[in-house]
Amino acid sequence: MDYVSALVPPVVMAAFFIGLVRTIVKSQGGPNKAKEDAAVDAAIGRAEAAHQAPRTEAV
Repeated sequence: MDYVSALVPPVVMAAFFIGLVRTIVKSQGGPNKAKEDAAVDAAIGRAEAAHQAPRTEAV
């Protein structure tokens, strides 16, 4: 019976990992994809604008 107790944790972790991957794959796309893409594009645009903005320093 020691082999059963040795195999249970890896099997449970593998099942959890497979479920996690399936959930991630299923949540990609769908009706909210355009909204999520727009939010990411806006965040990237703000980051690039802040990076390229000229900095004025008081002398």
